[in-house]
Amino acid sequence: MAMPDDDILAPHRPRSGARPRGPFSGTEARGPIIDQDGHEIRPETLEQGFREFRFEFGKDGQFAGNPFGNLTREQRVARIEAIAKLLDVAFILPGTNIRYGIDGLIGLIPVVGDIITTAISLWLVREARALGAPWYLTARMLGNVAVDGVVGMVPFAGDAFDVIFRANMRNVRLLRRWLDKQPRI
Repeated sequence: MAMPDDDILAPHRPRSGARPRGPFSGTEARGPIIDQDGHEIRPETLEQGFREFRFEFGKDGQFAGNPFGNLTREQRVARIEAIAKLLDVAFILPGTNIRYGIDGLIGLIPVVGDIITTAISLWLVREARALGAPWYLTARMLGNVAVDGVVGMVPFAGDAFDVIFRANMRNVRLLRRWLDKQPRI
C-alpha cells in the first residue's frame, strides 16, 4: 500500500480532528525549564528577558546600536588577547611543541589568505588604538603586521614564518606592557 504524500511531508499530523498525544504537543511547556548547568529557570525570568531584548533603529531604519561599544577596557583587552591566541597559538602540532594558529592555516590560501589575516591583525591594532595606545606603540604594532603580511605572501616559507614570528601575540604583549604602566582610573 502506498503512503499518501501528506504523510511523507507531515508524518506526525493526526489523521482525524483529534489532538495529538505526544509529549510536546501542547502549547505550553510541561515541567521545569532547565539551563545548561542543570538549574531550573523560572518562566517569568524568561519573559522579562524577552521584553528587554530589542533592537534600536535610528533614522532611516539604520541600526543604531553598537554591539561592541559597551565593553569595558579589560573586556576589550581580553577580546584582543583571545583573537591573537586564535590567530597565532591555538593549536599544537602533534608530536612536537610547535604551536600555530589559524593565521598559518588561512595563510596557505595564496594571496587571499594573507590579506584576510592581515586585515584581522590590522583590526587588532585599531582596537589597541581605541584603547588609547600612543602613536609610537601603534607604529611598532603596524610594523609587526606589515612584516608578517609581506613575508607571509611568500608561498610555504611565509607560512612557516607566520608560525615562528607570531605578530599578533607580539602586539598583544606590547599593548599589555603599555597598559600595565598606565595608572588605573
